Amino acid sequence: MDIIRLICAIFLPPLGVFLQVGLGPQFWINILLTLLGYIPGIIHAVWIIARR
Repeated sequence: MDIIRLICAIFLPPLGVFLQVGLGPQFWINILLTLLGYIPGIIHAVWIIARR
């Protein structure tokens, strides 16, 4: 399942975070980072998925 989350994190970072933590604060942080720049959103999503 982590492979699917990582693939989602690369193409759509908020989806990967949502699949990992739901609608928590990390999801909203990732939305903000993705809107400010796609690469920071990807880095944050991969970090969230790899951390758990």
